[in-house]
Amino acid sequence: MMKIRYILLLVLVSVGFAGCDKINNESLKGFSVHIDLGEYGKWNTYGVHALGDYRYFNRMKGIPSNFPYNVNTYTGFGGVLLFMGQDMTSGGPVPLAFDMACPVEHKAEVTITIDESNLEAVCPKCQSRYNVLLGSGGPISGMAMDRKVGLNMYRVHPTVNGGYVISNY
Repeated sequence: MMKIRYILLLVLVSVGFAGCDKINNESLKGFSVHIDLGEYGKWNTYGVHALGDYRYFNRMKGIPSNFPYNVNTYTGFGGVLLFMGQDMTSGGPVPLAFDMACPVEHKAEVTITIDESNLEAVCPKCQSRYNVLLGSGGPISGMAMDRKVGLNMYRVHPTVNGGYVISNY
């Protein structure tokens, strides 16, 4: 009987420690995202095409300046980073989208940018770095790694018209 209790205790402790390594990629939930790049022409103009290409979308700041924002366009909390990353299953390129607000700072005006030397997303304030190339948005270093928080990820849906729609649903 004592041996069974000991084994159960070890299992519970192991499960508890395993849960501590989980990265929270949903710390900025509840903000609407909908960017329609569903037509080939819009995707060709505003999309990303080669591995490492990226584009920022922020309706409040009017970024990109010539994007046709409308009443149905929403860009999350701090804006949206559209990034051509790598699909871990196929190894091919895949468009990925993340909220640009740093999950450590939790402020809409503190947004990540891409470090072009290594294609990592970096927060200019806390210096946390995030993996956007391989699609996780997970922390690489800094306070984000200590706190186990990653970038909020959004869905990028292909359309029949040759483009994509970015959304949180």
